[in-house]
Amino acid sequence: MDHLAELKEFARLHGSGQGLTEQHVQAVLSRITGDRPGDPHSWAQVWTTEGDALMQGGHPLDACRHYALARFPHHGDEDRLLAQRRCVEAFDTWRRGARGGIERLEFDHPDGTVAAWAAGLSADRPRPLLLIMGGIVSVKEQWAPLLPLFARLGFAAVATEMPGVGENTLPYRADSWRLLPHLLDELAGRARVAETAMLALSFSGHLALGAAAEDPRIRSIHTVGAPVSDFFADPAWWPAVPGITVETLRRLTRTGDDDELRGVLADFPLTPPRLGSLDIPVGYVASSRDEIIPQTEHRLLALLLPQARFKVFDDVHGSPEHVGAMRRWLVLSLLRARLGGRRASRTG
Repeated sequence: MDHLAELKEFARLHGSGQGLTEQHVQAVLSRITGDRPGDPHSWAQVWTTEGDALMQGGHPLDACRHYALARFPHHGDEDRLLAQRRCVEAFDTWRRGARGGIERLEFDHPDGTVAAWAAGLSADRPRPLLLIMGGIVSVKEQWAPLLPLFARLGFAAVATEMPGVGENTLPYRADSWRLLPHLLDELAGRARVAETAMLALSFSGHLALGAAAEDPRIRSIHTVGAPVSDFFADPAWWPAVPGITVETLRRLTRTGDDDELRGVLADFPLTPPRLGSLDIPVGYVASSRDEIIPQTEHRLLALLLPQARFKVFDDVHGSPEHVGAMRRWLVLSLLRARLGGRRASRTG
């Protein structure tokens, strides 16, 4: 499949995940004839034009969703960089007019800067922390509209991004899991970070598992299609990985070609002893036709994690055709883990 065809296929999946109708996505895609910056019929410019019209019409959240697709899969050229900026600005416009109490956070890190949206943080009445992070192609603005819901469920909820994604300027490395303890330290004054739950989707699930093996403040992990070991290490799987995924990983890891990328990724697998040290609830959604993450990943977790639960959908990566059912399962997984933690604290 060529580059533009891959882009269009992924757009159908990610568009449905953001609530865009199949008919609308197809109508936009029909006007896209290339992916060259500066071309008015290119991927980024067509999606950005749609976003601009929605902003002018007073629909900033819908505009944000279109800008998120315009910068897809990463902001690697000027047109996509513009879309990335407008995506953040559109969400900021929406959250200022909404009644959900979403605030913006910015953090300094030795390797760069990190931004986030949050709801429910309080120094006076800190709540258990829920840290939400998407994968290598999804920005925080895709998940941030859910923050008020999680705040109503009793969490201090924070949505942020993986290294290299969106406004996160850090490089993506084997030790990128260290970002998570850093964020917990930063949030310690306004949330009960010793009771942290991670809603970590796709590749950020890998970061969450790695961080939890080192930081006991992470008390549960809830993920969708997270790589664990074979994605990074199995040479037989790699040729089947979509080109857009490989290209995005090269950008986030700042590597030059496939050989350099594979060399860097060789340090990413989570070993059985490291995974075996985890004794926390883990909820994992797998897709039976996942074209990115091998089925061996969740099977390995099933062997090693005593408190893991799994839900398998007959779908492709991220289960985009089952968004509603997937989100309900993840929320129930999150609440089940929180209730179990309360029971443990009362009997411990």
